[in-house]
Amino acid sequence: MKQFLTACFLLSAGATMAQSEQYHVSKTFPAGSGDGKWDYIALNPVNGQLYATHGTVVNILDKKTGDSTGLIPNTTGVHGVAFAEKFRKGYTTNGKLNTSTVFNIQTNQVLGEIKTGSKPDAILFDPFSQKIIICNGSSANLTVIDPASDKVVATVALGGSPETAVTDGKGHIYVNLEDKSEVVKVDANTFTAGPHWSLGKGEAPTGLAIDVSTHRLFSGCDNKWLVVLNADNGHIVTTLSIGDGCDGVAFDATEKTIFAANGEGTLSVIQELSADKYLSTATIPTRKGARTLVADPQTHRVYLPVADYLPAAGNAKATVAPGTFKVLEVSK
Repeated sequence: MKQFLTACFLLSAGATMAQSEQYHVSKTFPAGSGDGKWDYIALNPVNGQLYATHGTVVNILDKKTGDSTGLIPNTTGVHGVAFAEKFRKGYTTNGKLNTSTVFNIQTNQVLGEIKTGSKPDAILFDPFSQKIIICNGSSANLTVIDPASDKVVATVALGGSPETAVTDGKGHIYVNLEDKSEVVKVDANTFTAGPHWSLGKGEAPTGLAIDVSTHRLFSGCDNKWLVVLNADNGHIVTTLSIGDGCDGVAFDATEKTIFAANGEGTLSVIQELSADKYLSTATIPTRKGARTLVADPQTHRVYLPVADYLPAAGNAKATVAPGTFKVLEVSK
């Protein structure tokens, strides 16, 4: 038994060392105009460009070169971007305007603006319902938009403040409730909230990802835990240690790898060995404040937005240094 445990330990340590040597910050892209806070970053499925939300604009970058290729303007307090590829449209969430900006997915021309709930935050396109789903943090609900008409077709009360949502593409949407430390399951047929599932010792969930093949949810919590849930019944499979200040989780389905972006300045890398077995393989140094991310399913590279901060004076909060917004690329 002692020899077996020693062998397991050496195997785990060797895997961790190998991953640590492979993943690293390989490029840094200056991210163009705009100042102030940033949040999510997204990958356009049509042209493969990066859309980084930043203050009052969305900066658009070539993912290979980092060159600025455009922007979506007048998106004050912007948080997220989603793409309805079939409809050739993209949508933002403008947190201080309580609106969503609609733009052409190929030309980035602004097409209009849609009223949402209060403080719209995360956003996604659900391929099952063919709808845009917006998480409204202050009004504790979801706004459902039909891309065919750009009309709000449903509002889903959640009983808690939604932070991030994911879809299984089969009629179910899962939402992190940050103030309840729960995940709620939403029926994408009727757009009604279903069961609420506790995250156990995980608190203030933010980032959320899903493996649709194993029916597993990965909820990144602000108290340094990533909770793995069974997406069918909400049972907690396991809880894994991650870094402090996680605000984004991504899953690479081909590589079976989970990434958690931590505001402390690290990227937690976790390998999914099976539906119920997981191995923390690396903690990659990034930059302090790099707390959200997107994983490219084609290149398996990860992109994280970040900026520098000016020193805080007295009791004042630290502010973002103008002109320092950038995107980090992490690759093997």
